[in-house]
Amino acid sequence: MRPVSATTSIDVPRERVFELLGDLSARPAFTDHFLSGFRLSRVDPSGVGAGARFQLHESGEWMDTVIEEVDPPHLLRERGHGGRLNRVPVLTVWELAEGPGAETCEVTVTFWTEPTTPVDRIRELIGASGWFERNWRRALARLKLVAEAGGPSERVVVAGADRLP
Repeated sequence: MRPVSATTSIDVPRERVFELLGDLSARPAFTDHFLSGFRLSRVDPSGVGAGARFQLHESGEWMDTVIEEVDPPHLLRERGHGGRLNRVPVLTVWELAEGPGAETCEVTVTFWTEPTTPVDRIRELIGASGWFERNWRRALARLKLVAEAGGPSERVVVAGADRLP
């Protein structure tokens, strides 16, 4: 699937928005309209190696993502897999730039897949890019609301994490 992008301006310092994006436990606060069943893959939900698994509402297929590069407060790069049998590579890049004011930033998310089989390519031609583009635009609008309100009140946690020393 071709890369799809969405951009929004948020009236919060870039460092705070980057902190919110880099914490995968906060993702459902602004993506739960098209993702469900969000599960963390490790106790620490932020930084390189933090990962999550979730289900797409539209198709019911599962995807996963792992943070592979962090360049605070400019760039967050994630890599994962999804689709049938979890065989389609998925990439997500979050870019943050300073906005016109000192307390403003511009957030751009770019999402794309690299289908490896003809069946997966055909399935994505049917309309996946438009669906993802609409939902990432809505996710950024919700991220703006969450960030400007001070962050999500509830976060996803790993079961049994409170019992660890």
